[in-house]
Amino acid sequence: MNAEQVLNVLNPELKNALADRYDAALPGMSAGLVDWAYEKHYGRDGVDLKTRQLCTIAALTAMGGHTAPQLAANIEHTLNAGARPSEILEIIWQMAVYGGMPASINGLNVAIKLFDEKGLDPRS
Repeated sequence: MNAEQVLNVLNPELKNALADRYDAALPGMSAGLVDWAYEKHYGRDGVDLKTRQLCTIAALTAMGGHTAPQLAANIEHTLNAGARPSEILEIIWQMAVYGGMPASINGLNVAIKLFDEKGLDPRS
């Protein structure tokens, strides 16, 4: 997949949102991020997009609470890639072993809040 195809699945508005937020202060930041992350990483063959997103959630959870905004955005992306809320919660809970209980609980709080806002059943 190319970056545009990946973004169309995950978040079609992301490139414009990044440009609006960062490009005035750091020209070209949005294009660089999209090219590097979404073309060269998420767009690679070998692992499907849902799996890549679940791995992203695992990493952000294990890194701890300071990643909450990125975790929330990637939980939305992971839903858009076809993951169920229950799968996302299981991945976050698994990170209690690797990132610690506080990191996992913080991740669960981010996910449950987002599911509540979207009217999603976390057990689905």
